[in-house]
Amino acid sequence: MEWETVIGLEIHAQLSTASKIFSGAATAYGAAPNTQACAVDIALPGVLPVMNKGAVERAVKFGLAIGARVNPESVFARKNYFYPDLPKGYQISQFELPIVEKGEIIIQVGDVEKVVGITRAHLEEDAGKSLHEDFHGKTGVDLNRASTPLLEIVSEPDMRGSDEAVAYAKTIHSLVQYLEICDGNMQEGSFRCDANVSVRPRGAEKFGTRCEIKNLNSFRFLERAIEYEVVRQIDILESGGSITQETRLYDSDKDETRAMRSKEEAFDYRYFPDPDLLPMKLSAEMIAEIKKTLPELPDAKRARYMQQFGLSRYDAGVLTATKAMAAYFEDVMKGMQSVGAANAKTAANWVMGDLAGVLKRDGLEITHSPVAADKLAGLVLRIADNTISNKIGKDVFEAMWAGEGDADAIIEKKGLKQITDSGAIEAIVDEVLAANPKSIEEFRAGKERALNALVGQVMKGSKGKANPQQVTDLLKKKLAE
Repeated sequence: MEWETVIGLEIHAQLSTASKIFSGAATAYGAAPNTQACAVDIALPGVLPVMNKGAVERAVKFGLAIGARVNPESVFARKNYFYPDLPKGYQISQFELPIVEKGEIIIQVGDVEKVVGITRAHLEEDAGKSLHEDFHGKTGVDLNRASTPLLEIVSEPDMRGSDEAVAYAKTIHSLVQYLEICDGNMQEGSFRCDANVSVRPRGAEKFGTRCEIKNLNSFRFLERAIEYEVVRQIDILESGGSITQETRLYDSDKDETRAMRSKEEAFDYRYFPDPDLLPMKLSAEMIAEIKKTLPELPDAKRARYMQQFGLSRYDAGVLTATKAMAAYFEDVMKGMQSVGAANAKTAANWVMGDLAGVLKRDGLEITHSPVAADKLAGLVLRIADNTISNKIGKDVFEAMWAGEGDADAIIEKKGLKQITDSGAIEAIVDEVLAANPKSIEEFRAGKERALNALVGQVMKGSKGKANPQQVTDLLKKKLAE
C-alpha cells in the first residue's frame, strides 16, 4: 500500500518584549535560576495579571504579515493542568477567540511553491523549566521562563513530507525575524516546534491518528523526528496494528521518538475564560498604526531582487532567507553603485558562496563577519574592472578575512594586479604553444580538454595574473590559424 504523510506544525515563538506578558519581570536569557520571577509569575495569593501591550502589538504584526484576520476582540482562557513548573496550576492562553485567525504563507520546496494555511496564532504565557541535571535523582524548578510571552502559530495539516515541514518552519522563522517580533534563537528556546504527524492510504480523505512530537529545537531534529515517526507509524499499520494518539519526544542521540504521555484533547484542559483578564479589544486605528510599521517582507524583497538586480528566483530566495543576509547584500550593492546592477550576480555569488562558506567554517553569524559589506564590495569592484581575476579574488578575500586590509591594499602589497596587456599575454601564449605541440594536435583532433590544459599552462606561466578570458580567446585564435 502507498501511504501519504500528513503534517501540521505548532510553532512557539518567544516575543521580543523586555518584560513578561502579564508582569514587569525581565525576560533576558541566561539569568541565574529564579532571579527573574516576580510575585505574579510564581502565583502568590492575591496577585493579578496585567497585559503587556508590546506582546499584543507583535502578535498583530504577525497577523497582518500573513494576511490573516486580526480579531478586534479576543479572550484569554485558563488551560488547566498540573506540572511542577506551572505555579498557578493553569496556563493563561487563548482558546475560542484568538487574536489572529486564518492566514497563509507561501513556502518554496525545490522549484515548487506551496501555500500552507495558518489556522490561528494566539498569545499565551510560557511555563517554567524543570531541571534534572546535577540534582542526583531530584528535580529542580526554574521559574525564570514562567509568564514569558509566546505566540503559538498553528498551521493547517497541509504539509506532506519532512521537506515541506522544514521549509514551512524556516519560512516562519525568517518572517518573525524580519518583523523583529522574535529573535529566532532556537538554542535558547526562543523558537521551537511541535509536529503533529499521521499517515493515511494515498487518496484517502480521512486523516489517520496523529501523534505530536514536542519541543523540536532545530530544523534538523524536526526533519529527523518526522521521518522516524512516519516509518514507525507505517510499520505498525502494515503489521496490522493501530496508532495510539499520544505525545512523543524525539531523542536525538538515538534518532528516535518515544512515548511521553497520551495525547490530551481540549476538554482535558477544562478551558474557561480567565476571570482576571477582561476581553482584549483592539481598535481599527491601533491595527492601522501597527500596519504602517511593517517592513518589506521576504516575499516582496525576493521579488524586488529579481526585478531590480536580475537575480534568479533561487539566488533571491537564498539572499532574503534571513534579514541579516539581505541587509549585508544590499550594503554590498550600495558599495558597488558605480557599476550598477550589472555585477549583482557576481556580488550574490560571493555572499552566498565564499562568504557563507567561511562564516560556517568559523561558526560566525553574518552580522559578525570580519569582512564588512563595503569591503566585500571593494573586492567585487576589482574583479568587475579586471584588476584581478575571480580566482585571485579568492586569495585576496582570505587575506581580508585574516585582517590584512582592504582589497586595494592587499592587491598592491602582494602585486596581484591582473595582466591585461595583450602583448604580454601573447608572449606567454606563444611560449606555451611552442612547448606543447601534443596538446595542439589533440585540440585540433577535437579534444576540447586540450584547450583547458593550455589555458592552465598560460595561467601558470603568468603566475595566475593573466586575464583568463583573454588567454582563452587568444589561444583559440592562434589554434585556428
